[in-house]
Amino acid sequence: MSKTKRFLDDPSEAALSDERNAAPGPEREAAPDADSPVPVDPSSTVETYARIDAFARIDTWVFDLDNTLYPSDSDLWPKIDARITLFLAHLLGLDGMSARALQKYYYQRYGTTLRGLMQEHAVSAEEFLEFTHDIDRSSLLPNLALASAITALPGRKLILTNGSRDHALRTAHALGLHAMFEDIFDIAAADFVPKPEAATYERFFDKHAVDPRRAVMFEDLARNLIVPHQRGMTTALVVPKPGQKDHREAFEISGDVAPPHVDFVTSDLEAFLIEIMANMPIDESNG
Repeated sequence: MSKTKRFLDDPSEAALSDERNAAPGPEREAAPDADSPVPVDPSSTVETYARIDAFARIDTWVFDLDNTLYPSDSDLWPKIDARITLFLAHLLGLDGMSARALQKYYYQRYGTTLRGLMQEHAVSAEEFLEFTHDIDRSSLLPNLALASAITALPGRKLILTNGSRDHALRTAHALGLHAMFEDIFDIAAADFVPKPEAATYERFFDKHAVDPRRAVMFEDLARNLIVPHQRGMTTALVVPKPGQKDHREAFEISGDVAPPHVDFVTSDLEAFLIEIMANMPIDESNG
């Protein structure tokens, strides 16, 4: 898997500090061979990585939406981002630069700009979401390879997003993925408390009867994988391909070494899922 890496160890104190400060949860089961570094043959077109059997126990596949199910260089998120700025400018009578600065402040402090606006200005969540997600999705093309790869996964498939249900439905439909998923857990289902807050994951687990020890989460933001990892989920970080535009904020980018709460990193989601299915041993208890 040339664009996928298995990360097991990271001595970074900053990354360790982030994980220690996250909300506590039940102790994570120890993974076999988790202390063994992964050999990588740079001359090989297929990268061998340890513990592909970690997926044999998975019966629930959880996917973030934005910049995860569609490529990071898509124009979709910049369109939403620009409309968030416009919403603040109109709401508060700010110029573009001031609105932008406040938007990013709220985003970093509260997890989403929406939560900051709800806390500081009692803004209607429905009005905000309707306005900011009113975008043209015609640039998104059906991803048949990803649709086939997700369909082939054994078990349930769910979307967990900080966006709205309507946005997730419209976006999944544009990508040709709408029929692959059992349900969508959106920001309203989370009572407008966004990832990475622990309460959001607990609501998700309870609502959909998900056993985190038998689930995997795919996400483009490493901080949104801290609590899932603590609760026992297998975690996979989806990153841009080399040379691809990255719309994440600077503070959201992990760097060249993944933090310890990230089990897998891939820049090619469909190839990663195909490789899992091609190499995953059969777990008869999961059938």
